[in-house]
Amino acid sequence: MHPVAGHGTDHGHSIRLYLLVWGWLFVLSACSYLIDYFHVQGILRWSLILLFMFVKAGLIVAVFMHLAWERLALIYAILVPPTAILIFVAIMTAEASYTLFTRLSLLAGH
Repeated sequence: MHPVAGHGTDHGHSIRLYLLVWGWLFVLSACSYLIDYFHVQGILRWSLILLFMFVKAGLIVAVFMHLAWERLALIYAILVPPTAILIFVAIMTAEASYTLFTRLSLLAGH
């Protein structure tokens, strides 16, 4: 019999991969703590903190949530929500401009 699509024999990941990811998470967390230890300030501090945060989140999502091997799930989980939020922000920006224009035109008439 042929295996069902998506249910192949090699659907598990080796313990080496998990240990490697945990090691990288530990290193990235240590780097985040070192930012405070060395008293890095300003935009560099927040840029590094955000960089380490996004890299750690990417590792967790890609490996532990198995999204690195499921392209459609990656698209739905990572790209669709921010796109929907940006569309919502654009709609609210247009609505705010219209509301301001309406208020100013009504107030100018009185």
